[in-house]
Amino acid sequence: MKRKYLFLTIIGTILPNIFVTLESINSGNYLLYADPLATFSGMFVNNISAAFVTDLLFIVVLFLVWSYKEARKHQMKNWVWTWVYAFAFGIAGGLPLFLYLREKSISPS
Repeated sequence: MKRKYLFLTIIGTILPNIFVTLESINSGNYLLYADPLATFSGMFVNNISAAFVTDLLFIVVLFLVWSYKEARKHQMKNWVWTWVYAFAFGIAGGLPLFLYLREKSISPS
């Protein structure tokens, strides 16, 4: 499973960040952090995007709570970097990275 989680980390990082890269090139809002107000207003530009963003933000909060508890339960090391990764590159890459580290701590072989 560990290899699958690493593969999913790579795919989950690349796919959404294709669009981030395109938006960065088109708007100059590099990695969507250069102009947070424009990023925020763009996320809620219509009801459809607002629904997706709200769903995503809810999942991120759940991931933060769950990963904290799991990391403590399994005495994981360096797990907090998955939060940094998720905020920098997206939950689609951060979650499988956490699952990889969790699997590694449960069965180190």
